[in-house]
Amino acid sequence: MIRAFDNRTRKGILLNMLLAAGSLFVNGFGIYLTIQANLGAAPWDVLSLGLSKTLGILYGTASVAVSLTILGIDVLMKEPIGIAMFIDAIVVGKSVDFFNWLGLVPPCRSLLTGIPCLFAGLVILAYTQYTYMLAALGCGPRDTLLVGLKKRLRRVPIGAVSIGLLGSATLIGWLLGGPVGIGTLICAFAAGPIMQFAFWTVRFDATQVSHQQLPESLRVVLDRAK
Repeated sequence: MIRAFDNRTRKGILLNMLLAAGSLFVNGFGIYLTIQANLGAAPWDVLSLGLSKTLGILYGTASVAVSLTILGIDVLMKEPIGIAMFIDAIVVGKSVDFFNWLGLVPPCRSLLTGIPCLFAGLVILAYTQYTYMLAALGCGPRDTLLVGLKKRLRRVPIGAVSIGLLGSATLIGWLLGGPVGIGTLICAFAAGPIMQFAFWTVRFDATQVSHQQLPESLRVVLDRAK
């Protein structure tokens, strides 16, 4: 298993920020592949693509707007905020724009090419989520939102909260013109098991990661900078 750097030092935090940013950049390539599979985007991507189509903006710009909005909600709910959450909000969407600009993979035209492309994207997402979490500088804005909602809806199973959240994102995105299809269902129900399998292959237990919150990261960086 890859070893992360020590967040008790400024150098460690800066190196983990680079680890998170690099992981999220490659994560964007995974998202790019799931979109190019042309079978219907993942729930949150349906929303971003719908906003992109409606407002006439790039996917990445729409994704950043969605991520920052969710991050703002996380802050209002007083959920733990880490420095990597801001990196997540910006890097992922714009990296997808970068890969779109490169045009490495044309949109798939059949299930024969679309399904492998989709699953390749999901596998990349799983392993880059692992390396991102190793940085221990905060979970993603959407995961934090899910946890925050679960805390406030104590009698509702987290699975139901997740379905409600993903369903809402998909519905709004679809109404805005985002692509919904069999790929949307595959992403919604297969992403979790694929991630679990990926974590198993590297013997990684996400529950054992203690994420450093933003105030502590700033304290270490500023103290060391003196």
